[in-house]
Amino acid sequence: MSAKAILRRAALARRQALPATEVARRSALLSEQLFRHFPVAEWRWLHVFLPLAKRNEPDTWLVIRRIWAEAPAVRLAGPVVQPDGASLKHYELTPDTPLHENRWGIPEPLATAAEISPAVLSAVLVPLLAVDEVGHRVGYGGGFYDRFLAQCGPNTQFIGLCILDEAPLASIADVQPTDVPLHACLTPSQVWHF
Repeated sequence: MSAKAILRRAALARRQALPATEVARRSALLSEQLFRHFPVAEWRWLHVFLPLAKRNEPDTWLVIRRIWAEAPAVRLAGPVVQPDGASLKHYELTPDTPLHENRWGIPEPLATAAEISPAVLSAVLVPLLAVDEVGHRVGYGGGFYDRFLAQCGPNTQFIGLCILDEAPLASIADVQPTDVPLHACLTPSQVWHF
């Protein structure tokens, strides 16, 4: 088993053990960290993953609703897994955007919304299970986000959200040349810049 697979399995178990009340508490802290430490209101486009609640992912709806309420000039985009099972497209997310659940139970905007090019994004909130001291992350292992982040513009900020309140690992042993490092990672109690 690869180093990433071992880290993934352990982090998933720790995250799954969190009660719903703790996931909600930590999600609120992550949202506060984002708005306190980043110029959210200055961004033109923010890409936000929609949470898979049954896997205790951070509740990004807290960020989404706050932007709609407090920073309406910031436009939001959400990912949609494509039929090839290997790539993402991105669609505008508004309060009126219809959603449906994909085969993994992840909410996605319907493709009837406006498609958004990765090149226009100011920042991307990236799901993760673990991160190391230079910003390499352990995700679910499908490579979706590495392929997506490689398509973004040179000034796009990649910001990981980790509901586990843990410091970055010293290193991840099996980083691949196609892995795209993060610029920052938020945990409920810390902001890490790489």
